[in-house]
Order: sequence, then structure tokens, then C-alpha cells
Amino acid sequence: MGSSALPLLLLLISILHSGLTQDGHYNYEYTGERPKPVVKVSPDQRVFTGETVTLTCDIQTGGNIQWIKYSWIKDGNPYYQYYPYNLYTPSAAELSFRADSVSVNGQYSCRGERSDSQRSDISAAVTLTVSALPRSTVTVTPDSAVFTGETVNLKCVTEPDHSDWTYEWYKYRVKLQSDGHYTVNRDTLTISGAAESDQGQYWCKGLINGRSVNTYSSPVVSLSVKALPRSTVTVTPDSAVFTGETVKLKCVIESDHSDWTYVWYKNRNSVKLQSDGRYTVNRDTLTIRGAAASDQGQYWCKGQRSERPNSSQSSSAVSLSVKDLKPKPDLRSDSAGAALTGNTVTLTCNTDLSTGWDFYWYKNTQESEIKMTRTNSYSMKIDSVSDGGQYWCRAGRGEPVYYTQYSDELTLSVTESPKAVVTVRPDERVFRGETVTLRCDIKWRGNTEWTYRWQIDTQQTADKPINPCTRPDCCTSGTNQQHYRTAVSRCSAQELKISRVEVFHRGKYSCTGQMNTQISQRSDAVALTVSSDEAQAAVRVSPQPWLTEGHSVTLICEVPGSSTGWTFSWFRDADHLSDSSRGAGGSYTLSPAALQHTGVYTCRAERGEPAYSSQNSSAQPLWVTGVSASVRLVLRPSRSQHFSSDSLSLSCDSAGWTVRRYTHTNTQDCSAQTGSTCGIQSLSTSDTGVYWCESESGEKRHPLNITVHDGAVILESSADPVIEGETLTLHCLHRSTNSSILTADFYKDGSLIQNQTTGEISIPTVSKSDEGFYYCKTDRGESPHSWISVRVSGSTSAQISVYKIISFLLAVCVYLQATAVLVYKYIRARAPSSTKDQSQFAVTEEATSI
Repeated sequence: MGSSALPLLLLLISILHSGLTQDGHYNYEYTGERPKPVVKVSPDQRVFTGETVTLTCDIQTGGNIQWIKYSWIKDGNPYYQYYPYNLYTPSAAELSFRADSVSVNGQYSCRGERSDSQRSDISAAVTLTVSALPRSTVTVTPDSAVFTGETVNLKCVTEPDHSDWTYEWYKYRVKLQSDGHYTVNRDTLTISGAAESDQGQYWCKGLINGRSVNTYSSPVVSLSVKALPRSTVTVTPDSAVFTGETVKLKCVIESDHSDWTYVWYKNRNSVKLQSDGRYTVNRDTLTIRGAAASDQGQYWCKGQRSERPNSSQSSSAVSLSVKDLKPKPDLRSDSAGAALTGNTVTLTCNTDLSTGWDFYWYKNTQESEIKMTRTNSYSMKIDSVSDGGQYWCRAGRGEPVYYTQYSDELTLSVTESPKAVVTVRPDERVFRGETVTLRCDIKWRGNTEWTYRWQIDTQQTADKPINPCTRPDCCTSGTNQQHYRTAVSRCSAQELKISRVEVFHRGKYSCTGQMNTQISQRSDAVALTVSSDEAQAAVRVSPQPWLTEGHSVTLICEVPGSSTGWTFSWFRDADHLSDSSRGAGGSYTLSPAALQHTGVYTCRAERGEPAYSSQNSSAQPLWVTGVSASVRLVLRPSRSQHFSSDSLSLSCDSAGWTVRRYTHTNTQDCSAQTGSTCGIQSLSTSDTGVYWCESESGEKRHPLNITVHDGAVILESSADPVIEGETLTLHCLHRSTNSSILTADFYKDGSLIQNQTTGEISIPTVSKSDEGFYYCKTDRGESPHSWISVRVSGSTSAQISVYKIISFLLAVCVYLQATAVLVYKYIRARAPSSTKDQSQFAVTEEATSI
């Protein structure tokens, strides 16, 4: 391009720029006279979403001026329209668009441009408003249930209102037209003479003539058309009336409306009853005060609604009867005899009257009212004898109260309530399988028949058991706790008899007695304890299980933890003793004891009906030795405790004697007997027992207790008793070495006597006080317990005899003192040589299982 074109280009840019402001808007200020367009809007400046809007830029000029281009402005800015994927500026005289949302709201103006590039002035702005489609609602007059024959107006209300709206009415999906029954008057649908067939759902919508727009359909409204309501009459009181009473009749209309007025009639005539002193009409209630015989008759009513012509249907007539005789009630008590303290007595005021009466109660005088009840019964708690006395009642109703006559006097006697007592046979502590009888006793004068009620723990029983049981056996039926307690709750028998008691029968039992409606005081609870084990008899010996013939000994049988009602049977060597009855009370005494009394004793306990037997007691050996022990049982090794798997040799030191033993439950010969010697090569715990020497004639000598232990530690002690005054030495032996353990703790009767010493303990100069159960304990285990018995020495016995002789001689003659001294010295010199080895039997705790 040459240099001459540059001025022309600058001029063109200047002209183009002159039409824009700095902010990019068109500047339409031109000098000279220019025509001013007018913006016309179709269909209206107020449109609804969804309508199509057309804006026309109208320029009125003379001549044949051609306007070839138009510019549209919205809210002061060039107006752009969107074409798919493009933004462009419309230039036609008409601008059409769809009012899809309120975003098209605004002020619109335009201008025109001629072919010679001359432009018109800018038109005045036209405001376009887009509103959402309005909603319609329906109102109904009257706004409650409609009765047949009434007129109903339904109005279609649209907001905002528009003068051009027309309305369409629908019932369900059917469009309604004016047809005589229905009348459509713009926004109102009128239904004349409504019928039950007019019930249904109605709705409407609005339209604007000439425009393709209508309101949203209104929500449906349900129109209910009912038949005229029925009227009924209620009477208070609702039965025969007595002269002088106040009567109220109420007209009840089956309707939700509250705008009824009421009309009253008597005896089906057309004369309405008005308030006149005797009759009072107060809206729906007709009141007759001081009723007389002349007021008898039939009464009826009907209702009317204000500003609505239809009335209710007439009620059915009710008959009013007026009697002139005052009724008299009959007063009774539910206690046939005297009432018992702690109980509740119910008085009943019996009448032939209907409901609606209150009852008034009096004590001691008719002026002393004590209670008013709504029912004809009055229940009172009898706390003391002072609650007895004379009682009356009468009934009353209405306002003011109309009273019947007083009842005749009723005298109520009150007596202190007796207390029940529960006894248990055979005992409150029983064992599984026993027969148990619980009995409820009540001390009461006369021959009154009581029924009984039982309770276990805090389980409550019903006042009147369902299907009560009176037999002791059915009262205790049931194979589990729930079934059993249900059976007890039904029981009305005096005794509960449990044939074979189980653990689930245990509990705290109490009872009461019932005489008619009166109940005794509840007994104190008695705890029935049922041991899960069967009864086990136990036998013990006093003073000790070994003795010299001629002395006395007592065997005592008992059932631990239970001491009531038992009788005892005695056995020796498993044979029932012929004189067992001597020990039926639990003590079997041998006095004096003889050699043939030696043996293994057991006992058994029995009680109840049918008899329940305990398990036999554990065996209790009893050894009676002669004054001179001629035969000895020799042990190798010589100790009472032995390790299992070790060997043991036992022999009798006289010919003709054999070794026998008692282990667990039976007496038997030694299994490896050779002459008078028994050799056991490998001991086991089953070899634990009592061993002795026995002659061919059955004499028994020198019993010793042998314990075989599976553990790692035993206590080494002599199997024979220790002589009083000698030294007792005990060793703690270990299985692996069969020698003393380096350190051990020693115990006597459960108390520590020496700890962490060498594996032995010595007690010099033992006495009777040193007798007891000894054992030792190390980190390798604990030994069995062994009973260490201390025997009085023969010298001591001799000294006692000497002292007696000396005392006698000194008392007879002082001249014999020298002789007595010589005798005493002689006996002391002989004492050591006269000591005899008398066999004793030491008992350990382990022997109790024999």
C-alpha cells in the first residue's frame, strides 16, 4: 500500500472509533434531527417462562427512507444472541426469543441505520419482566363436610391475578361444564343441591386468552358430602329416676360441626320445650329440676345449623320414668367371720340401682362419713383391732346429690392375725435323693379350715392360684426349677412332700394360711439346703484306735454337716454287728475291749420314711492288743512311708503267724507270702494300708500303718510309737537318692516347726504333747502326713504304782518308812528291764481313705 492510502486508513479508524465510548459501548450522540424508534412488545411486557417474546423496532419517517440495519440494546449494552457455537449481534427489525428464565428480564431499546450510514436516535427503553408460571389453589365454601341438599362454591385462586385469566374445572380427569347442576362463573364452580354422588376430588387451572400459557394445575381438594346427621338423646341418670332428682337430657348429633342449635320436644307433639323454671334449655342440654311423676314421658330433639337451611334428622324418642320410692342398700363384708389384722376387708353396698351412683361410707355413727367411692365396694387395710366397729353405707348421685336410705348396721370384728410356722422333716440340710416334707402350721382356735400358700425365695404367688393343687405329691411335681416352682405356686396343701430331693429344690420356703378371704401372717423363711452329693457317714475313735485289752473305747459315727434324725448301723470286717443297735444313736462303746474286738469298723446312717441310707463310712481299724505283745511285725526298711516302685519286706517274728493287710475296702493276705514273711518287690499306691500279724486262730498282733507315695519326697519316721522321754528323729528323703535332702521345711499339724535346715529334725525327750501329724516340704515336693504316736514308758507306770504304795505305807505306819524307801529303790532299779514293747497303731491322714 502506498503512502497516499495512510491518511484514508486513519480517517476510517477515526470514524469507527467515534461510535464507541471508552468502555466499549456505542456512543449514539449525534447532532442534527434524527427519528426516534419505538419498541413494541408482543404478547406483553409481562410474560411467563416458556412464552415466545417478539420485540419490534418501529421507526416512523416520511418518504421512502430505507432502514437496512437495526441494533438492539439490553440494559445499556449491545444485545447478543447465541446461535449454536456462535455469538452474533441481531440486526433485524424484529427480535424474537423464548423466555426460558428470568435471565431475559431487562430494559430493551433499539436504533436503525440507513443505507447511507445515517442512524436514528435510540428508542426509549421497554422493560420486559419474566415470571414463573403461577400456581392455582382451590378454596371450598363451606370448608367442612357438606350435607346433602346444600350449595357448595369452589373458587380457583391464582396469584398473581391477571385480568385475562380464564379457568377450567375438573373432577378427577373429567372437565366440568355449566349444566344446571354445575355452574362455572369465571373462577368459581357452584354445585347446587349437593348429592352424595358429588363426593370426589376437584382441581382447576387458569389460561390467558390468545396466549399459549396456563397456570400449574391446582392441588386436588376432596369434597365430602354426607347424609343429614342423626340425633340421639342421652339421659343422666340413665335409668329410672326418683322424685326430687335432677335429670339432664343431652342431644348428641353425629357431626364434626359445632354451630348447631337444638330444639326439644316431649311426647311427639310439635310444641317445643322452652326454659320456664322447671325446664332449662342450655344449647344441647335439657335440664329437669326436682323431677315429678308428671315428667314421665318420651323426649326427642333435632339440630339446626346457622345460615344453613338443612337440619339434622330427628332423634329417636327416649322414655323417662320417675319413681317415688327411695331405695335402701344392703351392706355386706367379704370376711365370713372375724377379720384378721394385716388383711384387707372389702365392704359391699349392694343395690338394685344402675350405674352412675357414688357410695358413701360411715363408721360408728351415720354422721361420720369416712369415705366416698365411685363403685359399690370399699376395701380397707385392717391395721389393728381398733379398725373393727359398726359400719353403714348409702348411695347418691346428681348435683345436688340425691341420697338413698342408709343401709342396716354391719358389725365388723377384728382379731390379731396368727403367724404361720414352717417345719422341715428330716432336716433343713438334706442330701440328694432324700424324701423331704415341709409343713405349714397355724395355731388358731376352733376347727377353721385353712388353705395354704407357699413361696420360695422372693417368688410371688397369685392371690388365687390357677387350678390349685391340694395333694402333697402334685405340689412338688416338675423336673426342673421353673416347673417345680410353678407347681409350688399352685399348691394349697398344708404339706410339700418331695420324694427324691434334687439341688434345684433348695431355697427359702415360707407359707401363709388363708381362711375365706383372710390371710395369716407369713412365716419366717426356712432355708432348705440340698447337697449335690449323697450323704457320707464318717467314723472316728475316742480316745484312740489302739488300746490294751480291758480298756474302753468308743467309736462315733456321724454325717458331717448334718446331725438330725439319723440312726446308725455298725459293721466289723464288713459283717453287720449283732449288737449294732447299741450304737444306733451314733456311739458304739466297747467296755471292756477284748482281743476279738480287733477289726476294721464301718458305719452307715439312715433316716426318713421311706428310709434314706448314707454311703458307708471309710474304714476305721481298731486294734486291741494283749497286755504282753508276744509277736512283732518287722519292716525292712523300717519306716512308715515308702516310694512307689521300691521294695518292702514284712515278717512276723514268731512261727505260725502270717502277714495280713487291709487296703482300701477289704482284708487280704499278703500277695507274696513265704512262711511268716511278705515281700513286695515293687510297691504301688494300692499297697497303702494297715498290716499286722495274724495267727491261725484269728488273733491279730502289732498293726502298722504303711503309706506308699507316688511323689518325689517322703518323711522317714518309725512305724512304731516313740517312747516318752526318747529322742525323735525325722528325715526328709528324695526319690532319686533315697537319702536325706540337704534343706527342707518340717511341719506339725500344719504349722512350720523348722525351716531351711538340713534334711532332718530331732526332738529330744519327746512327750505326749509332741504327738501329731508331721510332714516335710522341699522345692521338689511335699511328703504325705504321718501320725507320730508317743507311748508312756513302762518305768513311768511303775513309778506311779510305787508312789501309791508309798503313800499307803506312810499313812499306815511311820515305822514302815524305811521299808518303803527300800522297796521304792528296788522297783526303780528293776524298771528299765521290765519295759515291754507294746504295739501301737499310728494313723495318718492318708489312712482315712482306707
